[in-house]
Amino acid sequence: MASKTFKKTLIAATVATFLSPLAQAQDEVLEEIIVTARQSAESLFEVPAAISVITSSQIEGAGVQRAEDFIRLIPGVSIVDAAEVGDTQVNIRGINGARDAENSFAFVVDGILMTNPAAFNREFGNLSQIEVLKGPQGAIYGRNAAAGAVVVTTNRPGDEQSGKFKVSAAEDSTMFASATFGGPVNDSVGYQIHADYRTTDGYYTNSFLNDDIVDDFENYSIGGRLIIEPSDTTSWDIKARYAEVDAGSITFNAAFALPDFATVLGIPQFFEDVNDHQFVFEPNIDPTNDQDALEISVKFETELERANLTAWMLYSDINNAFGADGTSGAFGFFNGDPECINTTAALSASGFALPLPQILAPTPAASIFGPYTPTACDGTQYQERNQSDLSFEVRLSGQANDDVFWQLGMYYLNLEREVGVNLGVDRGQGIDERLFSDSTFNPTEQLVFDRFDTDVLALFGRLDYDLADNFNASLALRYDREDRDVTNLVPTEPRSIYVDFVPDGVQVGGAPLNPALDPAINPNGVIPTQTETFSQLQPKLSFSWLPAENFTVFGSWGIGFKSGGFNSQGSNATVDIFFNGPLGFTPPLVIEDRFEKETSSAFELGFRANPSDRWFIEGALYSVNVDDMQFFEFLTGPYGLLRVVSNIDEVSLEGIEFAVNFEATDNLSFGLGYNVTDSEIEANSARPETVGNESPYTPDYTANATIDWVQPIGSGDWTFNANVTWSVVGNTWFHTVQDETRRTLFDLAFGGLGTADYSLTERDSYSVGNVRLGVSSENWSITAFANNVTDEEYLEEVIPAPEFGGSFISPGTLRRAGVEVTYSF
Repeated sequence: MASKTFKKTLIAATVATFLSPLAQAQDEVLEEIIVTARQSAESLFEVPAAISVITSSQIEGAGVQRAEDFIRLIPGVSIVDAAEVGDTQVNIRGINGARDAENSFAFVVDGILMTNPAAFNREFGNLSQIEVLKGPQGAIYGRNAAAGAVVVTTNRPGDEQSGKFKVSAAEDSTMFASATFGGPVNDSVGYQIHADYRTTDGYYTNSFLNDDIVDDFENYSIGGRLIIEPSDTTSWDIKARYAEVDAGSITFNAAFALPDFATVLGIPQFFEDVNDHQFVFEPNIDPTNDQDALEISVKFETELERANLTAWMLYSDINNAFGADGTSGAFGFFNGDPECINTTAALSASGFALPLPQILAPTPAASIFGPYTPTACDGTQYQERNQSDLSFEVRLSGQANDDVFWQLGMYYLNLEREVGVNLGVDRGQGIDERLFSDSTFNPTEQLVFDRFDTDVLALFGRLDYDLADNFNASLALRYDREDRDVTNLVPTEPRSIYVDFVPDGVQVGGAPLNPALDPAINPNGVIPTQTETFSQLQPKLSFSWLPAENFTVFGSWGIGFKSGGFNSQGSNATVDIFFNGPLGFTPPLVIEDRFEKETSSAFELGFRANPSDRWFIEGALYSVNVDDMQFFEFLTGPYGLLRVVSNIDEVSLEGIEFAVNFEATDNLSFGLGYNVTDSEIEANSARPETVGNESPYTPDYTANATIDWVQPIGSGDWTFNANVTWSVVGNTWFHTVQDETRRTLFDLAFGGLGTADYSLTERDSYSVGNVRLGVSSENWSITAFANNVTDEEYLEEVIPAPEFGGSFISPGTLRRAGVEVTYSF
């Protein structure tokens, strides 16, 4: 097995690891960097965990504005942001988030735990510090911190009135502006207001809709903060933020994986390496994505006689919806629809050419379609995912004596989420932005629509004990309990318009909107509410040993936990009807309406060394075993797109990380970081043939490097600033199905030709470099920048749909250059 080879490599390798590859600013000393990733202020050098710290000067130097900007600077962490805003996939050391489930990392802003995955979609402005804590952090943050934590701290109002304004303009009609100002109201009250705005036409255009933009993006946000300190020992931190997004979505093409089609038809594009795909966007539906977010939080801190009390409350309400062209054209589901027939004939008569391997003939039945075509034959898709959260936490902490630190706390969360996916009939008039539409221009054909309710209660504590002057041991313990239920909201009376396969035969115009409502499955015609409780005890043991003044050894073992949950009700029925029924897949595709909780057990051993004022080195080894890893996938068929989460029974993850910072002079510094992760699926009852494959969304390695040069000009009132960052992401599989073959739904229409080969669906490694050059004074800075300066072409995401016979692939960003001006006072 690959893991055995990797273990030998570990023994021979130099113990290595992680530090933020950004060099420390020249006036910073490592011991002065204070982190709060473990919910208490600690020196970075002594924390018994791998933490990447990006300071405010580093944030400014590298031009960090969004999540992808700082994640590319951190070895062992990667990001995918392709389908829609608020649907970001972050992978930390091989553990990935799951769409339609929850994140695998805790996201904390100014001490407040954000529970909605869509909250990560924001402009990261007015930043003071970013900390990325790796490895299971369930003992500290509980649910969904199985991979780590991202802790963001923003600047508080200062003692004087101050402000900062930033404006930038770049290619593709890209503009960005932000403003922050605030200061004291009186001796005990401070205020701050922050606003930002971003717009861009994106990188890609629609060649069918007269160059309408495919991946446009526009958002704004405004927030306010009030700090009230009635005494030296008490403070209130009150914040509110509102944001809106109006963007494109589903920036995908299809790449087919059907070698028999390629051979018989003589069209090699039917069996295509995803990395060689030439992107063409030509849907007849202009994709949309709308999101609005409201966050209100209150944090209270006070010093008691023998302890410190911290309490906070958060209300979050984020609504997300997108509409786009459909995916059903490949299966002929709408071939009999008049609009499908008319648009196919009109395009064929006009001489319009679909890109190979798609074939356009005068009639739909004679054509071979993929998804997202300029015809009406693939239908429409519309999705909503709306979530509101109310949470609060109370914790006490203090020093029992000089050697013992303790902490106790309680956390509560109420979460309400509605998720719906609509397959509509494309009548050439766009999308009716309702989950159920009985209108004549875009009637609903298939629908999944559910309300998910969750109540979470957690108790936690931590005890740190200095066993010696240079040795600290820590025990953290947390118990989480989640009560979850799901209620189906699909109307029971309306019926599908077109032919629908059902267990008891074929119904014409009589099948329910959701297959699980069919009387053969539910004689009462009702999908019952389901309820489940998930709980987990999450311990973490760690130590920190300082054998020398400038050398630290640390280690830990801990348990991570992600609650189980529910897929859209009707998922199991849909899979059995459309996949396991007509094709009789062997082995069958196992998808349930419920998925299990995910747990992980992780060991880490690392060190930090500061041999001189100019060198800093850090390294670690880690080993993680994951049980019931949650994995998200799209299942494509005549019903459109089904979004489901399944469990991979056992996954092993082993890795090493290394980073070094070197200040060559007072003005010039270098940074280098590297991570390699060896992953293996050891058991997978959902797809047994995938045992031995790699963990999905996990790059083989990540690497990054930086050069930071700050040079005074003339008398020193102005300085020249240069920052170069380079990140490399290794080969990546995105599905459990990798080198395997799989029968597909194409066998229904083309018997014997519908077996797919997924060996060409691994994303190749790629590298992206960003360059920033400018001058700055005490109040002004002017910077020219170029992102992806070499114009590297790479894939953002590959989503294989094994039973479809291909993959949905999204391109990465291209080169974009611009100028930024900042004024502060």
